[in-house]
Amino acid sequence: ILTNNHVVEGATKVTVRLHDGREFQAVDVKTDPDTDLAVLTIQGADDLVPAKIGNSDHVEIGDWVLALGQPFGLEGSVTAGIISAKGRGVGLAPRENFLQTDAAINPGNSGGPLVNLRGEIIGINTAISSRSGGNDGVGFAIPINQAKWVSDQLLSEGTVRRAFLGV
Repeated sequence: ILTNNHVVEGATKVTVRLHDGREFQAVDVKTDPDTDLAVLTIQGADDLVPAKIGNSDHVEIGDWVLALGQPFGLEGSVTAGIISAKGRGVGLAPRENFLQTDAAINPGNSGGPLVNLRGEIIGINTAISSRSGGNDGVGFAIPINQAKWVSDQLLSEGTVRRAFLGV
């Protein structure tokens, strides 16, 4: 299960609640604070159908998207909007490459999927830029291609290995 690091950061126990109401304890949590991503492993949910993963490199400004989540504790919420920018850095994490959307992303949407109109996940909802604490029309999601690369590293290595050139 892919989510945000800030959703699970500092937790001693992580409970995953599925849409059908079943709950599972995460048996493993791997995180990358630099990209604000986390991978959770649960056991006993063998009947889950994986979501379709899209290609965030193919996302264009103006594409319609849906932001799914649980804003303000309201389960199963969906909002619609467009991609308004790509490659945004807003000072929230050391490694940023956010998709910007005007789909309403509010507190509680973090870790939820940003989905294209083909039903493919193209991003992980992460943050808002807000003066009020709620949606002001500027939300950010981690592109799914970046999230896939980070999660593959976390699952295979336990940490993210990045190249560094000290020039």
